[in-house]
Amino acid sequence: MPRVKKPTQLKVISGTERKDRQTPELDIPVIEDVPRAPDWMPNAHAIKEWDRLAPILVANKLLTNADLGSLAQLCALHGKIVQLYAAGEAPTASLIGTLRNLENDFGLSPVARGKVAGLVGDEKKGNRFAGNGKRGP
Repeated sequence: MPRVKKPTQLKVISGTERKDRQTPELDIPVIEDVPRAPDWMPNAHAIKEWDRLAPILVANKLLTNADLGSLAQLCALHGKIVQLYAAGEAPTASLIGTLRNLENDFGLSPVARGKVAGLVGDEKKGNRFAGNGKRGP
């Protein structure tokens, strides 16, 4: 399976961008204002999830116009899964796996979040070895 390259925006945020490793990619500007949920959202749970996630992604500069469809699918799937649980049914493993994959795409799981350093609210830790100018004990 080929390795998926991290987008430049995420490299800039995490501080791992290098000029010698730049590859051409689309320059899609990030969304500055939180967009409204699409009219086609299937239920109130999906809209509530949109209203919860969209501000987080906008604040961290992780949402572009190109991402709106994927975010909408993530929220619609979340809404469907909540409906299943509310009806006393269990969602299929496929539904849960798909939801987790979409969440990972947006950096919304603990593992995915660890790959995106520098999010709003993160403190930047300095190099504990830098600046002392001494070697050894």
